[in-house]
Amino acid sequence: MSDDADAIRNWWRTSIIDMEPGKIAFRGHLIEDLIGNVSFPQMIWLMTAARLPSAGEATLLEAALVAGVDHGPQAPSIAAARMTATCGVGLNNAMANGVNMLGDVHGGAGEQCADLYYDINDRIEGGAALADAVQSGLDAWRAENGKIVSGFGHRFHKPVDPRAPRLMALVRAAAKAGTVSGRYADIGEAVQANLSARKPLAMNIDGATAVIFCELGFPAPLSRGLFCLSRSVGILSHAWEQMQQGGRNKGPMPPAYLPKYDKA
Repeated sequence: MSDDADAIRNWWRTSIIDMEPGKIAFRGHLIEDLIGNVSFPQMIWLMTAARLPSAGEATLLEAALVAGVDHGPQAPSIAAARMTATCGVGLNNAMANGVNMLGDVHGGAGEQCADLYYDINDRIEGGAALADAVQSGLDAWRAENGKIVSGFGHRFHKPVDPRAPRLMALVRAAAKAGTVSGRYADIGEAVQANLSARKPLAMNIDGATAVIFCELGFPAPLSRGLFCLSRSVGILSHAWEQMQQGGRNKGPMPPAYLPKYDKA
């Protein structure tokens, strides 16, 4: 019986939560001590990084989360959530559909950009100069992923994505205060300079938040998860707004317009 009990308890082993009747503790912190004393970004950090962040770290994480909350109904994740909201389902269904749109092309660029930054940093630690590490890192990126470099360029915001300079200024301030090193800010700006040698190219929201997530030490895959948390706010807001506006079975275009039929 003891072996069976141990097997059951080990089925879902976790160091995140210690829960039993009358007790809830996250990473060793009792829930009653956390409620009212830590912010939501601090709680995200505690859950994912296994420690409470400093005030400066939490502020920088919060800035990244705020910056990515929404980009309008033309964003596929938001459009999907709004369409779902007109189909007679609940907010959770609309949110799930929106979040499920966040893949490699839409929503995953932050993770890919963080991978690039970490690769360039590895090259620097291997002895390469910054400019050389950036060039060789970009060459390797293009060889594997093609000419589009995640985190740079934007369909709408040319030549500047208004979110990126503000985030980068906050990173620089945090580096000056000793909260982060500033190394990945240097890398991100060097990548942008390299890519803008012929024509100005914006560092976009993904490129800037990837700088923050790397500065804070989050593994690249968490960049996507953190972006999903951020964009969930916009997805929730748009789904709720659509429910208030009404509408039934709204598709991707008004019913007066039909898709073009291509005769085979």
